[in-house]
Amino acid sequence: MKKSLFLSLQSICKPIFFFLLVLCASQLTAQNWPGAPGGGGGMGSGQQMNIGHLYGKIVDENNKGVGYATVQLYKMQFDTLSKSMNEVMLTGQITEDNGDFSLEKLPVMGDFNLKISFIGYAELTQKVSFGFKPGGGMPAGGFDKDLGNIKLVNSAQTLAEVTVTAEAAQATLALDKKVYRVDKDASAAGGNAQDALKNVPSLSVDLDGNVALRNGSPQIFVDGRPTTLSLDQISADAIESVEVITNPSAKYDAGGGTAGIINIILKKEKRLGYNGNVRVGTDTRKGYNLGGDVNARADKTNMFVSGSLNRMKRFSNGETYRDNLSGEPLTSVTQIADGTMNGYYANGRAGFDWFMDNRNTLTLSGSYTRGHFEPKDELTATTDSLYAVPTFSEYVRNTQQDRNFRNLGTSVQFKHLFPKVGAEWTADVNYNRVRFKGNSDYLTVYDTGNQFVELQSGDGKGQFMTFQTDVVNPLNDKMKLEGGVRAALRRNKNDNYNAHLDELGIEVQDSSQADHYKFSDDVYAAYGQFSHQFETWGYQVGLRAESSLYQGSLTDQDSSFSIGFPFSLFPSMFLTKKLNDLDNIQIAYTRRINRPNFFQTMPFTDYSNKETLRRGNPELEPEFANSVEVSYQNIFKNGHNLLLSVYYKRNSNLITSQFESGENLEGNIVPLITYGNSKSSQAYGAEATLKNTFFKIIDLTTNVNVYQSQVDATNFAEGVKIDQLSWFLKENLQIKLPAGLSIQLTGEYRSKASFTPDSGNRMPWQPGPTNTAQGYTLSNWFVDAAIRKDILKKKGSLTVNVSDIFKTRRNGTYTESGLFILQDYRYRDPQVFRINFSYRFGKMDTSLFKRKNMRMNMQGNDMMG
Repeated sequence: MKKSLFLSLQSICKPIFFFLLVLCASQLTAQNWPGAPGGGGGMGSGQQMNIGHLYGKIVDENNKGVGYATVQLYKMQFDTLSKSMNEVMLTGQITEDNGDFSLEKLPVMGDFNLKISFIGYAELTQKVSFGFKPGGGMPAGGFDKDLGNIKLVNSAQTLAEVTVTAEAAQATLALDKKVYRVDKDASAAGGNAQDALKNVPSLSVDLDGNVALRNGSPQIFVDGRPTTLSLDQISADAIESVEVITNPSAKYDAGGGTAGIINIILKKEKRLGYNGNVRVGTDTRKGYNLGGDVNARADKTNMFVSGSLNRMKRFSNGETYRDNLSGEPLTSVTQIADGTMNGYYANGRAGFDWFMDNRNTLTLSGSYTRGHFEPKDELTATTDSLYAVPTFSEYVRNTQQDRNFRNLGTSVQFKHLFPKVGAEWTADVNYNRVRFKGNSDYLTVYDTGNQFVELQSGDGKGQFMTFQTDVVNPLNDKMKLEGGVRAALRRNKNDNYNAHLDELGIEVQDSSQADHYKFSDDVYAAYGQFSHQFETWGYQVGLRAESSLYQGSLTDQDSSFSIGFPFSLFPSMFLTKKLNDLDNIQIAYTRRINRPNFFQTMPFTDYSNKETLRRGNPELEPEFANSVEVSYQNIFKNGHNLLLSVYYKRNSNLITSQFESGENLEGNIVPLITYGNSKSSQAYGAEATLKNTFFKIIDLTTNVNVYQSQVDATNFAEGVKIDQLSWFLKENLQIKLPAGLSIQLTGEYRSKASFTPDSGNRMPWQPGPTNTAQGYTLSNWFVDAAIRKDILKKKGSLTVNVSDIFKTRRNGTYTESGLFILQDYRYRDPQVFRINFSYRFGKMDTSLFKRKNMRMNMQGNDMMG
C-alpha cells in the first residue's frame, strides 16, 4: 500500500518538477531581464549620466532624526514581458543615527519616487526630479539636490489592517488575525517560543508549553507550514512575529486543531545589502544563550544564515493528592515531587533566494536542530489505608533520564508572478525528519528497606513531507479567485524497552511492558475560494475537501489496524462591512476537523507507566467543529484601537478522554485512560482586545475573554458533564522613557476552566490533544517584567527580564470519577532573571554585489548576472 502510494505521488510530482525545470530554463534563455544591467528595460551606461546626488534628513513628528529608516529610490521602466511600465528600484540605504541619508551616482533625467519606511510609521512616497532635460541647460540647483527634512507620520489607518503606532509597536490588530511582534518583546529575550507565545493576546501557555486559544487547541505552524519542532526547541530570538488566526479560511489545513492556527514567523530580511545581529545572555539558573543571524541581498540573490545555542537549567516541584473510592481498604495517596533539568538545544538555519527575473523566484532553505536534556526527579509517595486506626506506607522514587533529539528540515519553494497584477503561482515541497532517543533509570526505595530498580529506553523517529501548490488569479481589481492542492505524508516508528534488576543485579527484560509500534498518516486536500470587494463591503467564500488514511501496528505482534476517513467538505465564509472610515464589522463561518491519532485509536493496553495505564479506541470517529464569529473594529484617534468578537463553536463527536479502572502487571488497581466521542459539546463567548496609546510613550494592550464551555459525556457514564463559565485577562504595558530606556510589564489571570486540551506541542509519537468532562483546571495568575536600554547609538540593546515575579504561576487540576478524586499542583522556574545583549549591524547598498564595469556584466563575467 505504502509503496504504491509513493509511486503514485512520484508520478504526480515528476511532471510538476519537469514543468518547473522547463519554466526556469525558458526564463534563463529568454531576453535580458528588465532592469538588469544591459537589459531591455534599462538604460546603458552610455545613454545616461549617473552623476545625480539626493540627500536630506528623515525626522519624526517632533522633528527628531529617525535612524535606521529605509530610504529607496524608484523609477518607472518598460517591462518587455508584460509590455507595460513597471516601477524598478535604483538604489537605497538605511538612514544614519541622526536621520541623514545620501543617494549618489543617480541618473539625472526623468522623474523618481522616493519611498521612506520605518516600523510604526506610515510609508511615505515623494516625487523627486533634478529638472534636467536633454538639450536643456544645467538645472538651477545643479545635480546636488537637498530634499530638506522629510517628516514621517503615524501609521495610516486602513480597513484591512491597523498597525499599532509608535516606534516600539508590538501588536497589529485586524479582523481576520492578530499579529504580535516578538522582536519587540523584551520579556521574551533569551527565552524560547513558549516565552514568546505567553505574551501574545488571546493565547495562554501552561507549564508544559501547551498553548490554548479560547480554551481550545490551535494548530502550530512555522512560516506557514506544520512543524515537527516543539515550542521549547525554537529560540524566541529567532522569531519575528506570531500570527493568531481564530477562523482560518479554506486555504488553510482543516485538521490539526479545532481552535484555529498559530503561525510563527521566523526572522528573514530581504533588504538590499547586508544586515544581521548577534546576541548573548545568561540567567540566574546558570543558563546561557547565544546566537546570531546575517542576511545578504543583491539584485538577484538573497542569502540568510542564523544559529542559536540555549543552555538551560530548570527547577520544578509538584504535589498530587488522590483519594481512591473503590477497593478494600479505601486509600489516600500523597505524592511530593522535586525535579531539575539540565540540557541544551542548538539550531541552525540557512537559505537562498534566487530572483531569476522580475517574475520568478526559487527558494532553497534548510534547518538542523539538536538537543540533549538530563531530567532528574525525586518522588515521595505516602499511602494512608484509611482504617479506623490509619496505617501508612511510603516509598521514595528517584529518576534519572537522558534524552537526545535531532530534527532536520528542508524546503524548496517556487513563486511565479504573472503579468496580470496580483496573479501568481506558488509550489513548494517540505521535508522534516526527527529522531529521538532516551534512557531512564528508576530507583524505588520502600519503607521496608526493599529496593527495586527499573530501566527504560526509547528510540523514536518520524518523517513528515508535504507537497503543495497554490494559484491566485485576480479576475479584476474587485474579484479574486484562489485554489490549490496539498498532500501531507507522515511516518512514525517507536520502540520502548522495559527491564528491571533481579536480586543478583542482573537485568531482566519485561517484554510485556515493551512498546514497539509504527503508524502512518496521509492527508490529501484541495481547495478553492472566491472574494469580491465592493465600495464599502466585501465577501469571501471557500470550500476545502480533505481525505485521509491512518494505519498503525504493533511491530512485535501480529496486530495492525487502519482507519480511513472519506472525503469531508470544509466550507468557509467571510462577510466584511465598512461602516465608516473608522468602524468595520465582519461575520465569519468555518468548519474544521480533529482526527484521532495513534494513541487514541490503538486497541491495546500500554503498560509502560505502571501508575497510569492507557488504551485506545479503534472505533473513534473524527471530531468536527463548526464556528461562527462576529467581529467589530473601531479605530480611535491618537493610536487607540478596539477589536470586539462574539463567537460560538459547536463540536460533534468531541474526542474525550475518560478515566476507568485498570489493573497493572503487579496486580494493583490503577487509573486507565481511554477515549470516546462525547454526546455533544459547545462553547460560546466574547473577546475584547483594546490597544491604547497615551502621551506617545505608553502602549497598553488589554485582552479579555469570557466564555461558557459545555460538554455532555453522559454516554460514558451517568452525570459526566461540564457546564463551566470561565474568563481570561491579559495585560501588556510598555513605557518608553528618555535615553533609549523602556519598561515592559505583562500579566495574566485565568479563572477556573474546563480542561484545556494540549496544543500539539509534542513529538510526533506522543499523545495528541484531548478533552475531558471529568474535571477542570484551577485558577492561576502571574506577572513578568522587563527593562530595556538602547546603547551604542541604538545599534545595541541591553535587556533584563524576570518571569513570575510573585511566584504565583501554579498550574493545578481537579479530576473526579466514580473511582477516585485527583488534585494536582505544579510550579516551574519562578523568579528567574535573564540579562541579554544584542547588537545590530548592516549596510544597505545596491552596488554591494555589482561590478562597476557594466560592459563586463553584459559579457557574462559577473557571476551574479
